[in-house]
Amino acid sequence: MRYLVASDLHYALPQLDWIADQAADFDAVILAGDHLDAAGRADMSAQVALTVAFLGRLAETTKVIVNSGNHDLIGRREDGEKAAIWLSRIDHRVSRDGDSFRSGDDMITACAWWEGPATRGELEHQLAAAAESRPPGRWIWVYHSPPDRSPTSWSGHRHYGDDVLNGLIDMHQPDIVLTGHVHEAPFRPDGSWHDRIGDTLVLNAGRQPGPIPAHLIVDTTTDEVDWWTFEGNGTIPL
Repeated sequence: MRYLVASDLHYALPQLDWIADQAADFDAVILAGDHLDAAGRADMSAQVALTVAFLGRLAETTKVIVNSGNHDLIGRREDGEKAAIWLSRIDHRVSRDGDSFRSGDDMITACAWWEGPATRGELEHQLAAAAESRPPGRWIWVYHSPPDRSPTSWSGHRHYGDDVLNGLIDMHQPDIVLTGHVHEAPFRPDGSWHDRIGDTLVLNAGRQPGPIPAHLIVDTTTDEVDWWTFEGNGTIPL
């Protein structure tokens, strides 16, 4: 299977167009959080409407998996915790927070960004349930934040990772974790777009301006992952 992976698009419309142009060449497109730009000038309701429409159209071309990032939490659940409630408006063909999707022999699990104990508890329950049906192929998590104390979470000054993810990786040992959030990590000394924690490969493509997003091509047939940015690229084995 071939997966096109990007994150932190932050409502960059030319980058969305580029992804739409490439989508037919892949078995799935995976967008690992921060679809919206909470700090941008565009009205949030307009951002949501366009993003929902874009993901629906993309699902007409290939399988689409998305999860929430911190910029996407623009609503609140009944318990008061912040959440990306707007994801429920997306086309039913798009896998989103809380879903585990089978892709050939692989399974892809979309993990919500959590900022409170209820959402975190649901995430932990989701992963435990998915672990019981672990596939013969690879188990791939889409988790917006990279783990803490990893070069994929290094900003150049400090780590901005999620130490809860470190514990979840130790517990479940997924094959691949697709992340984002720390835009600078691949481009800073002592940072990187990839890391291994035990047998788990962690990937963070980073973020760049321009018409083409920093992105990954994960190919479980050739057992390789390619990373591409304007500043450089690389290939490593899965």
